[in-house]
Amino acid sequence: GPALHRAIVPPGASAPMGIDDRQASMKWQVGDVTITKIVELEVNGGTRFLMPQATREEVQKIDWLVPHFADEDGRLTLSIHALVVVTPEKRIVVDTCLGNDKQGRRIPHWNERQGRFLEDMREAGFPPETIDTVLCTHLHVDHVGWNTRLVDGQWVPTFPNAQYLFGRVEYEHWSRQTAREDMITVLGDSVQPIFDNGLAELVEWDHRITPEVRLIPSTGHTPGHTSVVIESRGERAMITGDIAHHPCQIARPEWSTLADVDPAAGIETRKRLLGELAGEPILVIGTHFSGPTAGHVIADGDAWRLVVDERNQPG
Repeated sequence: GPALHRAIVPPGASAPMGIDDRQASMKWQVGDVTITKIVELEVNGGTRFLMPQATREEVQKIDWLVPHFADEDGRLTLSIHALVVVTPEKRIVVDTCLGNDKQGRRIPHWNERQGRFLEDMREAGFPPETIDTVLCTHLHVDHVGWNTRLVDGQWVPTFPNAQYLFGRVEYEHWSRQTAREDMITVLGDSVQPIFDNGLAELVEWDHRITPEVRLIPSTGHTPGHTSVVIESRGERAMITGDIAHHPCQIARPEWSTLADVDPAAGIETRKRLLGELAGEPILVIGTHFSGPTAGHVIADGDAWRLVVDERNQPG
């Protein structure tokens, strides 16, 4: 299967660069494509606001979640990270996390962040100016934040040479709604400046970015939500987006998050995609899955489980 490397070797580097204890980055190979995870934030516990059905008692019944995705006490671990997809032609950032200096976020510690994300990207070999495509699977706060950064009091594109791809259905939904003040704020500081600078492109939800990378519709969490399929030299991977926030939803696809715009559609999408993925040699890379983050889906009774390839895990 696609190997997961402990170290990232930037183009032209002679020796692997180590990564620190936070495992700021991790890498997978899919044919001619590499996918690198850059972590902004990983949290253990405090997830009940997101998934009320995932009580500690219920989580403890899903034994395969321990140790990577939950602890023995049934507390879930979640990660916020970006995935840098490098194809022979393009450097694509999929989802841009929370960002620094943002205000008006619903979750207190998401405000005024002063994180190392851009430094970690640089150290992994991806200076912002070398990125040519940014893709947001959807437009929630923790997927668009680093689209922009604060410079002299102005929100400017973090990736000045990139074309930013937003789903047309997704953008039209959120730019028209007036009920959620928080989303108006998020679009104002992290999406609108991209349009103002002429870097935005609205795409359909089956858009193909390169010969290896294409979008597939996976709605429910949001009206225009997409997932990303990567295919190269007979190897395949899928970046989930938020069809599942946590691997517990692979075992319990009927568990929804309070952030889902249409929970019933979300459950349908999960069951359909998990059914299609089960038993296939497709590396599933979770947009919020912590630790190893990736694995293969197999059938497990009436539902499914994520099998992490231990051989490919950082030691």
